[in-house]
Amino acid sequence: MTARVTVLINDEARKGSVAEHGFSVWIEVGGHRILFDTGQGGALLPNAQRLGVNLADATELVLSHGHYDHTGGLAAALEKAGPEVAVYCHADVVKPRYGLERQTPKAVGMPQTYLAALQGLEAKQLRWITGVELLSEAVGVTGPIPRETDYEDAGGALFLDPEGHFPDPFLDDQALWIPTSRGLVIVVGCAHAGVINTLMYVRHLTGESRIRAVIGGFHLLHASRHRLERTLEALRLLAPKAIFPCHCTGSEAMRLLQDTFGTAASRGFAGREFEFSDM
Repeated sequence: MTARVTVLINDEARKGSVAEHGFSVWIEVGGHRILFDTGQGGALLPNAQRLGVNLADATELVLSHGHYDHTGGLAAALEKAGPEVAVYCHADVVKPRYGLERQTPKAVGMPQTYLAALQGLEAKQLRWITGVELLSEAVGVTGPIPRETDYEDAGGALFLDPEGHFPDPFLDDQALWIPTSRGLVIVVGCAHAGVINTLMYVRHLTGESRIRAVIGGFHLLHASRHRLERTLEALRLLAPKAIFPCHCTGSEAMRLLQDTFGTAASRGFAGREFEFSDM
């Protein structure tokens, strides 16, 4: 069996694709065609067309969490995919979210128009995730991720209220994994639960210790030096064969990852395509 992962949306793009602050990947494996996150919305359709991805073929749509830069293309994706696509997300994706920059609140949750599109789905289409979900033997979704490390946090001044009294616990943060004969391929959205927490949880769920690749945003943009060092130390022990950081990873974290892992760590530009074969 071969798994193919195409980066549809990222903050950086290869020539011919549109860059956008957000994240989305297209996954083809075992007869499933999965759209994981949808970016802000502007780049989804043009990039899908340029990369030969037909969103109408989607069998599942998985939302990693409820921020605008991962859910903004939801309405367009649902319109293309039609009534047969199954949507997997945690109930907290619909909660209002806020970021505080210099004490100024900014709404960062799912845009209201797209929230209406989600709530308008029929019950058979919308699958609220409360725990681990196996889409098939070829694909799993973590559901809420336990927080075990003492150095990982949500990754910034992120709250459930504009006044900043209630920190966002990101119970909706989830990742997707694909088992292969040479280890796990793990896709993360922003890893607000912590990228190390996420990788360790998937290993626990699957009983597979080998990590073949991790793709997505690590949310280390505002990480302290202590957190960066502890994250790198943990990643060395986890020993992923390939690391493709995207979106919210941050330039300093990207530099350190490349210094530590060499060519095994490379940017996940929009337009990049990865193939993981069992051969």
